[in-house]
Amino acid sequence: MNLFKPLSKAIILFLLPTTLISCSTAYTIERKNTKNISDISSVNLPLIEPKYRNQWTIKLEQEFQERASQIINLYANKQSYGSAYGENEKRSYPRAMLDFLAGNEEKAIAFLQQEDPEANKHQHTDGIDYYYSFTLKGQIRKYFLYGEFLDPAYKQRMFEGAKKWTKEDPLTRPHPVYGLGDDSGRDWDISRRGRWVDGRNTDNLRAMRETSVYLMAEETGNEQTRLIYKEKIQRYVWALYHIGMGEWDSGVYHGHTFAPYLNLYDFAKDPEVKLLAKAALDWMSIAAGVKYYRGGWGGPVKRDYGGGNLALGASAARTFWLYFGDTPLPNERPETDTLFLITSPYRPPLAAINLAHKKFNKPLEIISSKPLYENWKPGNSDAPGYWETQFFGHSYQMGSLAGTFADGDVAPFKLMAYNSQRGVDYFVANTGGKLVRPGKKAGDQIGQYRNLLIWLKPPSKANFSFQIPKNATAEIEDNIWFFELEKTWLAVHPINLENYKKVNHPQDKYEQEKFLTAKLKNNNFYGFALEVGEEKSHGSYEKFKDNVKKKSQLNLEKLTRGIVNYQGSNQQTLQLIYNPLNLLPMLIRNGDLHQWSENFALYNSQSKDKSPISLGYKEGKLTVKTNKYEFETQVSDDRNVVISP
Repeated sequence: MNLFKPLSKAIILFLLPTTLISCSTAYTIERKNTKNISDISSVNLPLIEPKYRNQWTIKLEQEFQERASQIINLYANKQSYGSAYGENEKRSYPRAMLDFLAGNEEKAIAFLQQEDPEANKHQHTDGIDYYYSFTLKGQIRKYFLYGEFLDPAYKQRMFEGAKKWTKEDPLTRPHPVYGLGDDSGRDWDISRRGRWVDGRNTDNLRAMRETSVYLMAEETGNEQTRLIYKEKIQRYVWALYHIGMGEWDSGVYHGHTFAPYLNLYDFAKDPEVKLLAKAALDWMSIAAGVKYYRGGWGGPVKRDYGGGNLALGASAARTFWLYFGDTPLPNERPETDTLFLITSPYRPPLAAINLAHKKFNKPLEIISSKPLYENWKPGNSDAPGYWETQFFGHSYQMGSLAGTFADGDVAPFKLMAYNSQRGVDYFVANTGGKLVRPGKKAGDQIGQYRNLLIWLKPPSKANFSFQIPKNATAEIEDNIWFFELEKTWLAVHPINLENYKKVNHPQDKYEQEKFLTAKLKNNNFYGFALEVGEEKSHGSYEKFKDNVKKKSQLNLEKLTRGIVNYQGSNQQTLQLIYNPLNLLPMLIRNGDLHQWSENFALYNSQSKDKSPISLGYKEGKLTVKTNKYEFETQVSDDRNVVISP
């Protein structure tokens, strides 16, 4: 029995007395009347066969619908959706589509089918903007899902324009006006890049372009172009399962890649492509589950710009909140990408939900590798570019990164700790000069072993900066910086650092945070050693402090050679030996030399049965085992998707 009934009008959600439901038969989106919304609108979602579906529970679906209603309420009855000029449809189209669901159908459809402000640049596609990647994402959902509400003549114009657009590969076709571009103007401007479609090459922009061209080529019968883009999609999904995502775990862009693959999942006709879309969505959902914690988005991450270091601060957290929830805070700034989640029948695997809710055996360490950014370029798929260590305690999640080079948009370290009121608190350190914008800077080397971490840097003018909750207890005893969070306790041993000083930060959204900086003492290596404790490991904050002061040992006898030894209060040890060659330090973890070359796996849980997650390097088989739920999918070397029961 299905949870949803395929009706043409809005329906009331029936909660059935069963444990699991099969989401994604054709159903009508329904929202209960809430304040400021007097009407309810509905759209019929596509029929999805059982082999493409993940089971969900009644409770999860009910919570999903409640959160979706909250989002629609927040976007309802806006005076303006914004502009349709350039790529501004990335915001304005979803806003209009969400307002449509709130009942403002005529206003929303009028906006969606208005003449494009740059129609003169799109005459070769009948005035329809099939250029900008961010616009394409919305155009696809507008055509396939909202098409029944469009004026038939306008929808036909979209079809005819798409047929011309995909007659040949638009990425290799010179633009009628701008050719192949002249390298002038803004990065996203047609005059700079030319061609018939946006040629920018980030994971999220490629996903928007490739899924959109594929769907419109399939829709209009341009088979040669469809096959070209099917091959591109096959390669991308293969990469996810074999070497990882170049724009890995980005708190800014992860949702932007996810959303266009929802388009592909919802509207592709080719069974192989639909299965590829599901495999991509499952992989991205599981990756999101690893980094999501109570509304927070943990580090390390690629393409981090410093705005996400608080609960529901990261764009990806505000997007996947719709699936994951598990936070006491309301989502007051839901991403417009949530429109795609709300209007898609896709649901993540139950094992992904358990990852996000941390329903697996703890404490646990997961060692992972991450690829170079443009992993499709020759040589960039030969070996990882970064190595990540994540440790999951009972009240916190701490992650750090080592890599072969400096990379200014990579956040190399973040710790998220349980907070009953805010979801999570953050402890963040960086040396970039900007308090909330981290980066893997030249000279920084980090080593981690479970709850122990060493960060070392050769002499420079860069200060260390730290972010802690404003209400955290901060104490300095025996030259150790102690920070008491709600359930998590930090002991920071400064290495050749002066005592920290408090500094002001002007950003309003960080008004509940405190920022500290510490300067280099003398011309030598400098940094800190960190130990993290909690009730399960130390009993109480006072016992933690006492144990750290009495039992921990920081050995700096060989600091001039870049060698630091730390023994934690639990007797486990971590040694970091600075590597002047490529920023990959030598690590000796509890007496064992850590071999980077033997840790290429995309996910390698340090447990006997490799739970909760394992994915070998270029092996393609992703396995997730959490409390109660398991999940497995494999993408073979010949780029076929293998679904396991």
